[in-house]
Amino acid sequence: MSTLVSIAVENDPAAAAHRIHSLPVVVIFPHNQCNCRCVMCDIWRIRQTRQLDPADLDPHLESFRKLGVRWAVFSGGEPQLNEKWSFLARMFRSIGCRVTLLTAGLLLASQAKEVADGVNDVIVSLDGPPTIHNHIRRVANAFEQIARGVNALRALNPDLEIRARCTVQKANHFSLRETVRAAKELRLTSISFLGADLTSSAFNHAEGWHPDRADRVALTPAEIDVLEAEIECLIDEQETDLKSGFVVESTDTLRRIVHHFRAHQQQAESTAPRCNAPWISTVIEASGDVRPCFFHPVLGNIHKEPLANILNGPTAMRFRSNLDIPNNPICRNCVCSLYIPR
Repeated sequence: MSTLVSIAVENDPAAAAHRIHSLPVVVIFPHNQCNCRCVMCDIWRIRQTRQLDPADLDPHLESFRKLGVRWAVFSGGEPQLNEKWSFLARMFRSIGCRVTLLTAGLLLASQAKEVADGVNDVIVSLDGPPTIHNHIRRVANAFEQIARGVNALRALNPDLEIRARCTVQKANHFSLRETVRAAKELRLTSISFLGADLTSSAFNHAEGWHPDRADRVALTPAEIDVLEAEIECLIDEQETDLKSGFVVESTDTLRRIVHHFRAHQQQAESTAPRCNAPWISTVIEASGDVRPCFFHPVLGNIHKEPLANILNGPTAMRFRSNLDIPNNPICRNCVCSLYIPR
């Protein structure tokens, strides 16, 4: 069947446009569980431990090489719960990949040496100043643990890029400027913001979002007005930070967060961001499942067939050929995007 699809692709220019020859970005979930208990995510509820070992990825290194993977992002779940995550990082760095660790930061201090030696940069989840961050993470002294971890990393490698990522939701929509100040106090390199996912089955929401659960994260119309005012103040007060890149998003992207919440309240029409993630990246979960991005269905499993075969197999080719991003309901409600010219 794969051979037949390959022949069909070669003879069909339209289908050939959806074949992946280059894959700049791979997102890896080294571990499927998390050591936080955030209200906007149910990964912490997972009880069956799954993780990727070096032996799971080693057979696919040649695929990564041939596909020209340049950037491996370790996400999850909490990657640092996998005791062998640093070995996985070295595997990717051995083939010339940049490695980014996306972490809640609770284990940065205890694994500072492995982090400083094993990755090119770190992204810590930062939900606000100390009180707000700890409330959202539902972990005592979570902010303080990030601070200790950052200090430990700075002592080992002062030049290591350590960035923050803030998920905007009900519990912190009024404190974006305070969050920027907290990131500066932590001596972080930059901070980015994105709206909370409210509709997808990602992040262990297999059954989707129950309205009562979504209401604990989504904003009311009055709260959206507060968020809009906060973002406009952020834009005005942090103009230097926006120009310098400390706040990563453009003004349009920041305002899109407001639009995301208005669309959820049916005050605006949902619109998909500019994105070509399924054509230039892939997500490999701790189970070995391969997805075109965080939110779309599974394409295959690396324990059953080579990654290259999955990405250009019948299921994946059909998916990309039929994906109409502007009109796809998952894409229209997406809170993040990745776009790299092919």
